[in-house]
Amino acid sequence: MLPWQELLSKARMITSYIRNCIAFAIFLSSFSVRSQNDLVAFFEPSFAVNHKVNDSYKVNFATVARNYMYRDEEAEFTMRHLQLVHFSTFSFNSNHSVSGGIMYRFRENFEDRSNELRFTQQYNYAHRPNILRFGHRLRTEQRITTNNTVHRFRYRFTIDFPLLGEKLDIGEPYFVANVESLLSVVKANAPQIDQRFTSQIGWQWSTSLKFQTGLEYRFENYNQSTQEILFVLTSVILKL
Repeated sequence: MLPWQELLSKARMITSYIRNCIAFAIFLSSFSVRSQNDLVAFFEPSFAVNHKVNDSYKVNFATVARNYMYRDEEAEFTMRHLQLVHFSTFSFNSNHSVSGGIMYRFRENFEDRSNELRFTQQYNYAHRPNILRFGHRLRTEQRITTNNTVHRFRYRFTIDFPLLGEKLDIGEPYFVANVESLLSVVKANAPQIDQRFTSQIGWQWSTSLKFQTGLEYRFENYNQSTQEILFVLTSVILKL
């Protein structure tokens, strides 16, 4: 394939993906609004920095801003919270790793809600039998606010693969999707069960820079009174 033909093919793929994401978001939004009129939509950009200290240890720092796009049947754009995140990851080999993290969420500045301190422990397993890579993540969290401490248990299954060829090269797109189940437990309250579905497309802009965008749809507390939440995600990932 000639260079200009390859570039045209990428442009068509990107345009098609964005168009399908928008159509899917509109479909979900209209369905939820018709069914219960309580859909909430967020725009959530993030910026992350990854650094590999040695072959078995790497660190990650990130900032995430969550902004309302739609609630109470009206469009709006106001910030909900800002959070700072750190993770340290220790790898046993190319497939297995464990991580510990800390996050602080600033919410009092934007809403009448408490800030949150969160501690995270997780185990990761990834396997690439061919061009597809499968990932499994087990995570436990302690979410500490002024009112209570929530213990949360999470399992996520992820699949990703390059969209052009058998391996990801500079300037090429890739696809990543995951499904995650969550159980939240807090003293004196009934447990809460959530389900999340995420689909994103990314581009390896350079050896050290990636960009991802996509959608996440959440069904929160569906064992009691379901709240449906739509996220429009964008992230820039820098590797040092």
